[in-house]
Amino acid sequence: MNKAQKTIGKYAMLILLMPIVTSAQQYFGEVDTFFTNIGGFIDNILIPLLFTLALLVFVFGMFKYFILGGGNEAEREKGKQLITYAIIGFVLMVSIWGIVNIIAGGLFGTTTVPTIPGTPTL
Repeated sequence: MNKAQKTIGKYAMLILLMPIVTSAQQYFGEVDTFFTNIGGFIDNILIPLLFTLALLVFVFGMFKYFILGGGNEAEREKGKQLITYAIIGFVLMVSIWGIVNIIAGGLFGTTTVPTIPGTPTL
């Protein structure tokens, strides 16, 4: 076989296999549904849970710093550490969320214009 026959054979196989590739859509639909469900779980349950946990750690640190550790310097230090860790957690979570949104907006783009709260619209 020469080179032209091999090329024609490749294109013929591609055309013959096209129905098989297109019928595989039903199987990829199940995988797509799975990843959509995982993404929904992360967006709707996991991220709010992490923010809530960080807020609870912050509030407990404040409680430990001001109320429980009023006269005890060791308890005040533990409260200060909890507050610091909670603030670091907040900063990291918001930063990662922003970076992911910037990358997603740059790769996929959006056609909706974001509204800024409190500004007059025309």
